[in-house]
Amino acid sequence: MKWLITGGCGFLGTALIARLLPNDKHQIRVIDNLSTGARKDLSLVGDYKEKKLEQLNEDIDKLELVVGDILDESLAIEVTKHVDVIVHFAANTGVGPSVENPRLDLISNVIGTFNYLEAARLNSVKRFIFASSGAPAGEVKPPIHEELPPHPVSPYGASKLAGEGYCSAYKKTYNIDTVCLRFGNVYGPGSVHKASVVAKFIKAALSGDVLEVYGDGSQTRDFIYIDDLIEAVYFAATKKGVGGETFQIATNKETTIGEIAEKLVSILKDFGINEVKLINGEKRIGDVQRNFSDITKAKEYLGWQPSETLESGLKKTIRYFL
Repeated sequence: MKWLITGGCGFLGTALIARLLPNDKHQIRVIDNLSTGARKDLSLVGDYKEKKLEQLNEDIDKLELVVGDILDESLAIEVTKHVDVIVHFAANTGVGPSVENPRLDLISNVIGTFNYLEAARLNSVKRFIFASSGAPAGEVKPPIHEELPPHPVSPYGASKLAGEGYCSAYKKTYNIDTVCLRFGNVYGPGSVHKASVVAKFIKAALSGDVLEVYGDGSQTRDFIYIDDLIEAVYFAATKKGVGGETFQIATNKETTIGEIAEKLVSILKDFGINEVKLINGEKRIGDVQRNFSDITKAKEYLGWQPSETLESGLKKTIRYFL
């Protein structure tokens, strides 16, 4: 298959590339504006060729990089020529940044997604994978499942819901096999640039800083290890008969933020990192209180289920940061 991965220099993108490269039949084109991921991050998973637009052709290299922004609609049309599947990871991520700048969140997540769906239509790309989140569901009694009516709490949840809506429209109107994957809280090796809770706590602990838990720490999330998540992305891109579907990609396990912080402190001690301090700060605007997913549909349709335990995954992540 010929793959186009937006945000391919980032955490998710490089993990997917590492999954694909051992198979000689895959050709991979990356589009990234290098605002978060870097050329160095891409080079850690494979040798690549950086190309200008005029150098692109039907014969995609094993791994090639085009530097550019997803808001450039003419660029989107050019880089998606001759590809079989678009995996759209590039986005403004997280509740916090969306609360601080909702307009930027909208432009990046809605217009950026629209640009690549429209490019898929114009270039007859068969499959489009959209990286969504549990955030569109909003404040509902968990577990979250695909049939719940969405009521997003944060601008981030609203922008991801809009992306899901456009995916549905492009499937039904233009018959593009769009697949929306609602990711849980992903963590693991390679997350050095992430500001999510696991990466943030580990970086703070290793720097000797205090670990701040927003609110009382009773809010819950569903933590999924990177390798498990990437396997779901691969299945979504390659399985027949899943176009137009939305899937919860998580573990069906509910963990409080307080618990994850305490687990990390305990495991860090095993690595010789002692006297890590925890404090409770202000509750963050836009955060939902409880969030974990029912993954029955992903098991049934994709034949996928996670295998990494939280304890083992956290140890692997800490080793990576060390």
